[in-house]
Amino acid sequence: MTQRAVPDKHPPFADDREAGRWWLDNVYAGDDAVQLTPRAVVTGMLIGGLMSVSNLYVGLKTGWGLGVTITASIIAYAVFKFLEQVVPAYRARPFSTLENYTMSSAASAAGYMSSAGLVSAIPALYLTTGRLLEWWEIGLWLVALSMLGVFMAIPLKRQLINIDQLPFPSGIATAETLSSMHSAGGEAVVKARSLFGAALLGAVVALWRDLVGGIKPLAGWAIPSEIPFGPFPFARDLLSRYTIGIEGSLIMVAAGAIMGLRVAASMLVGSIIFYGVIGPILVERGIAQPGYRGIVSWVLWPSTAMMVSSGLLSFALKWKTVLRAFGGLGRLVGGAAKADHDDPLAHVEVPSSWFVAGTLAAGTACVILGHWLFDITWWMGILAVLVTFFLSIVAARATGETDITPIGAMGKITQLMYGVVAPSNITTNLMTASITSGAASHAADLLTDLKCGYLLGGNPRKQTISQFFGVIAGTIVSVPAYLFVVQRDPTKLGTEALPAPSAKVWAGVAELLANGIGALPAGALAAIAIGATIGILLTLLEEFGPKSWRPWLPSTTGLGIAGVIPAFNSFAMFAGALVAWIIARARPQLAETYTVPVSSGLIAGESLMGVAIILVLEALKAFGAG
Repeated sequence: MTQRAVPDKHPPFADDREAGRWWLDNVYAGDDAVQLTPRAVVTGMLIGGLMSVSNLYVGLKTGWGLGVTITASIIAYAVFKFLEQVVPAYRARPFSTLENYTMSSAASAAGYMSSAGLVSAIPALYLTTGRLLEWWEIGLWLVALSMLGVFMAIPLKRQLINIDQLPFPSGIATAETLSSMHSAGGEAVVKARSLFGAALLGAVVALWRDLVGGIKPLAGWAIPSEIPFGPFPFARDLLSRYTIGIEGSLIMVAAGAIMGLRVAASMLVGSIIFYGVIGPILVERGIAQPGYRGIVSWVLWPSTAMMVSSGLLSFALKWKTVLRAFGGLGRLVGGAAKADHDDPLAHVEVPSSWFVAGTLAAGTACVILGHWLFDITWWMGILAVLVTFFLSIVAARATGETDITPIGAMGKITQLMYGVVAPSNITTNLMTASITSGAASHAADLLTDLKCGYLLGGNPRKQTISQFFGVIAGTIVSVPAYLFVVQRDPTKLGTEALPAPSAKVWAGVAELLANGIGALPAGALAAIAIGATIGILLTLLEEFGPKSWRPWLPSTTGLGIAGVIPAFNSFAMFAGALVAWIIARARPQLAETYTVPVSSGLIAGESLMGVAIILVLEALKAFGAG
């Protein structure tokens, strides 16, 4: 039996059992459909593991996490199409749509491991306390909170997808991509070739810049990491003192092409304000030292205030979503309790016993590890897990309705709560919030994947199993990558090399709650008030202003992020977004085919090669050739 897409319209259902029977009769691909195969799971683990390194690198550079599922699906499709041409066994059993979607679920779980704390709470812990975690400490912590999120998503799936029929736009986009790719794969092959070609170009740029630059006799021939706007002393001064220039990298250009012109233009404006106007004033008055680290130590406060106030207000304005989330809590719990009885979907849905046992086990692991590794008192750890459950419900519904997972807002709510519960304890503040944000991230990720499977007629139990394998793969790959990229030389964290903007925001909130406003640098308190006000005003205008205004309103996130990364990052992202916008206006079909694959390839190629070069240079140093 083959998979069938969900029709655009379906009859009204009297209850969830009727909806379940309709889905089984009209959409479900059948119990015998090829889906959870070793090759699908292993491919997802491998591709997701590689993309977890890419997302880690980009997250530490920009604070952004990049999409995994569609890129992974294109790569897997291309790989198996090639194998089908040369291996008779693969030709006899082609890689199916459901195998690809199961693969993408494992890949996304692995690829998003950076959002479980590797670009936020864990580096923020070093920035605030100087503590570096051992590999096994990071690994155990990531697995515990990620598994907690996966298990918490189990009852939410029935409520949000089966009953409420929330859209989960990224899940719909992935389903449409997979359906079109496997039914008529000509365009998919073109996308795959452009992705691999761009990855090769990105790798060459990284080799030319980092490897050649890391070998002393050849360093003069390397691409510079940063390039001034011209050969003039004034341009070199702008770069060295205020980070205004061009970056010798394609990662940020590609990231800008994906994120869009509005956010990137906001980052350009923010960088000019923070580094072109405020920075020189700070340096002239002796409030900050010239250079990225000196200026960012001041401008991160208004930037953080802007993002936090906007994020929390946006969350509060979704009060209807919050009410719907908690209004469905009784149905969710009741449904979980009776889901396995007289239920047409009992043999394909994840049993409620998995939810109970898994949440209890993963939650207990979070409490024990929190106490053992971070001295979080028992009751505070239990409270963090309970709060995570409720906030994950809200985050999942927000993702289903808007395609935006408010991970930052979830973490900040927990940070603010523990600023009251455990004042002056920075470690507790950061690591309890990492439980909330990490679990909410993985819950929303699985639900988005399950929406894709719901549309394609896949088995949700099998897909959830693939998610577990993805979490393991992401941990195995991303933890060593974090150790090599960050803890090999942690002094680079928070510098131009690794700005770690998300970690800076987390650290800033924790320090402010722990140390009070008296520890702020001169003028920072007024800047915080101004930044928070701007964040609130922009959020209100976006929510309640005329729709015609919205495309022209600056993105609060873009403005805020611009204050915690070097200006040349923002210039590069704007350049990429502008080029992508021009192409989209002039040649829409060309942009549809190439923008995302080429951008993803550039990011993957350069970031993966960048990590590989770190290993090579370390090996050369070990043998005395550096």
